[in-house]
Amino acid sequence: MSARASSHRAAAAAPKPILKKAKISSNTANTAKKMVDVSVQSRDVLKGAAIKGKGKGRERAPSVETKAKPKKKHLTTSVEPSSSHSLPTTFKVICGSYEKLLYGLEGTVSSDGPEYSFHLEPIFIFPAHVSCIKSVATSPQGGKWLATGSADEIIKVWDLRRRKEVGGLMHHEGSITHLGFPSRSYLLSASEDGTLALFRARDWAVLRTLKGHKGRVNSVAVHQSCKVALSVGKDRTLRMWDLMRGKGSASTKIGKEGELVRWSTDGSLFAVQTQNTIDIYSTEMELLHSITHPSRLHDVKFCRRVDGGELLFAGGEDKKLSVYDVPKDRTKAPTIIAEMVGHSNRVKAVDWIEVALPEGASRQSTTVVCTISSDGKVRLYDLAALPASSDTQTELQPVAEYDSKGTRLTCLALADGELNGKPAVNGKRKRDDDEE
Repeated sequence: MSARASSHRAAAAAPKPILKKAKISSNTANTAKKMVDVSVQSRDVLKGAAIKGKGKGRERAPSVETKAKPKKKHLTTSVEPSSSHSLPTTFKVICGSYEKLLYGLEGTVSSDGPEYSFHLEPIFIFPAHVSCIKSVATSPQGGKWLATGSADEIIKVWDLRRRKEVGGLMHHEGSITHLGFPSRSYLLSASEDGTLALFRARDWAVLRTLKGHKGRVNSVAVHQSCKVALSVGKDRTLRMWDLMRGKGSASTKIGKEGELVRWSTDGSLFAVQTQNTIDIYSTEMELLHSITHPSRLHDVKFCRRVDGGELLFAGGEDKKLSVYDVPKDRTKAPTIIAEMVGHSNRVKAVDWIEVALPEGASRQSTTVVCTISSDGKVRLYDLAALPASSDTQTELQPVAEYDSKGTRLTCLALADGELNGKPAVNGKRKRDDDEE
């Protein structure tokens, strides 16, 4: 998948995946529940969130409300926290654009004594769809799969390691608004047709079609346990989905159209963004804080501090990425402690990844924050440069950038690169073909 590669040749070289329709009921009964009902459902679904084991014979932690049949056991996923010794040494930056172009960049780190620096180099650039690209996602724990969604209503799947197209998923009947991998084995999508779909990465079959929203689904967020997901849409509702049973579990009206929903890194909070406001909720559906940002927002995302703690990134029309500190004391509202600057136009999206640093560097690992903008530039920031505490707002400058020469970038995803010089593959299996 080089800069001169043709998407037509790639599509012809790879067979289209076989799609199967899920045999489940689309009836989402009891969706118009009150706030108190959502609170009870939220606590029940999130209980026993830890998943133990991996690979063959892994077991699912018991859930209060879940009575899944053995045949549904394949929906169980394992999410393991990162540790410094298993962090990738390189990473990939994937960007979509209004011009239908898909950009792939490789991020590397070099060191000269305790000082280290970041570099971005393009590895592929080509037209991936016949309409603008609206969402991109990469699979975790190795970054094997890449999914791209477009206004052409097609989800394309790519093998990111081999840089070739696997096929197109033509399940939705509307523009693709969201893509995400809850684990490396499953892909969750949302569309303007009002539905969510869960695909299995092994054969790209449709396992579930989740119906409930009346109108466009704007955003989906999967809890770190991979048992529950939240979604917001044009119908001004917040819906909760039980991914273990593949059905809706609760919904509530929030009185405005949520544009984005995001879980915190520890899964104890979630945020709903609408225009220039960010509402912070607890898992009991209690509205803790409502933040009014100085400008119109396009993306928000929670992130772990390098040395512990929770942050919230907010990028928008003010051409910078604001960094909110989220106090452990939930009664205290998040406040802006830093700004990542450098863009000359609106910030469209933000993502982050933890990477290992070369031997001899001043620290073992750091967190890289990546932003894209309508100015056509991709910028990297080192979160280790953020002071542990400061009485004044800190201004962080980019440590690396890539210029797409005026392309209007729309969406962003980061993927693991190499682990100690080898592709970052989780687990003990050595096969690439059947890994997923």
